[in-house]
Amino acid sequence: MGETGVVKHYDNGEVTVVWKPDVCIHSAICFHGLPQVFDPRRRPWVDVKAAQTAEIVTQVRKCPSGALSLAPSDKPAGSAP
Repeated sequence: MGETGVVKHYDNGEVTVVWKPDVCIHSAICFHGLPQVFDPRRRPWVDVKAAQTAEIVTQVRKCPSGALSLAPSDKPAGSAP
């Protein structure tokens, strides 16, 4: 009853990118806007250390489906992954 799908978290010490694959419509807006961070050919496909936090926040906010969202970082800045 009310089972939730997979949710992935990618944290850079400043912000956490949350990805809900079951919600994703594969518009590729994230990939085209910030390919160094969002690359579906790579595993993991999100590398939050590949760009500045402000750039990542701006791109995530463009996600049309809401599959990508933001949360506060759950680890101190500068800590190991």
